[in-house]
Amino acid sequence: MAFLVGADCLDEMIASLRSNGRTVIGPAVRDGVITHDQIESASELPLGWTEDQDGGRYRLVPTGTDERFAFSSPSTSWKRFLIPERTLLLRARRSNGTVAVVEPEPEAPSVAFFGIRSCDLVALGILDRVFLDSDATDPTYAARRPDVFIVAVGCNRPGNTCFCASMNTGPTPTSGYDLVVRELHSEEGTEYLVDVGSERGADLLAGLASRPAHEGDLQRADRAHETAVASMGRELRQDYVPLAALDPDHPRWDDVAERCLACGNCTMVCPTCFCSTTEESTDLSGTEAERWRVWDSCFSLDFTHLHGGSVRTSTKSRYRQWLLHKLVTWQDQFDTSGCVGCGRCITWCPVGIDLTAEIAALAVPAAATDLGGRDV
Repeated sequence: MAFLVGADCLDEMIASLRSNGRTVIGPAVRDGVITHDQIESASELPLGWTEDQDGGRYRLVPTGTDERFAFSSPSTSWKRFLIPERTLLLRARRSNGTVAVVEPEPEAPSVAFFGIRSCDLVALGILDRVFLDSDATDPTYAARRPDVFIVAVGCNRPGNTCFCASMNTGPTPTSGYDLVVRELHSEEGTEYLVDVGSERGADLLAGLASRPAHEGDLQRADRAHETAVASMGRELRQDYVPLAALDPDHPRWDDVAERCLACGNCTMVCPTCFCSTTEESTDLSGTEAERWRVWDSCFSLDFTHLHGGSVRTSTKSRYRQWLLHKLVTWQDQFDTSGCVGCGRCITWCPVGIDLTAEIAALAVPAAATDLGGRDV
């Protein structure tokens, strides 16, 4: 059952979560962008702000309204709160001829994700498949993820680089949350339709001032969803043949390699990319050493470095690996795409390389191909 609440209720939600000992992470304007940061009240939400996004371009734009969620994908994803950029794996100390190795207990902060979008919510589900796998559970992720309280938010204003509708990952959250909030804006003001997704979500909502939603409220939310789908800036066609069937020497790979800087921005902002490497350091006395896991990117030349050198020496090969892994081999591994259509990789690419445009150039509709996946 859905309920309608006023803007003050958002502040009450945050206050209640904080009173329960949770650190609340939500969207906020920081350094000229909308990002995710610790917030203490609803006044820190991006009231009256949206953004103009395109390939290699981002700028904040005032809305002139009292909307708090009139933006699309914040500049960073939520993964950094579950997979820190740097994680200490072990520490070794030498004393009196013996070496003691200590593996630190993973930190388990009590947090709430406030305002997570549908695309990012789906991305968390994908990361769960990777890091909570029963045969290879990551202790850091496993310590942080289960207790996260999630307040999801429907997206009414997709950005120009968004294509979640074509990926069936948005713009309205359908599962995986404790509460979901949908912003309903009108000339009379902004209200919020709240639906419950868990028992603890129901407990939180029970302590807030609300009224049962009317049929008209639900219709307003449905219209906002339909408008968002219709205004999606891009799409990723789902009727193309698998990219694995394409010629690895297709000239488009050379074309994109001439533009790609191999900077790794796309993988850093992607909500599902999880590549990492390990770094080891020793203090000047030689008595203490540490091993850290740090974020890495498959666009890095050293990422595939073996004893004889790097496996993928060209930008062409590294871009192809990233694209095919994201959209093809991920399907083989997890029965889902590694892309959720958030569009961050397009926005934050310095040269504006557009994943959806590259797919359209590389692939052709299945009906126009022979069994080898080539044009006929």
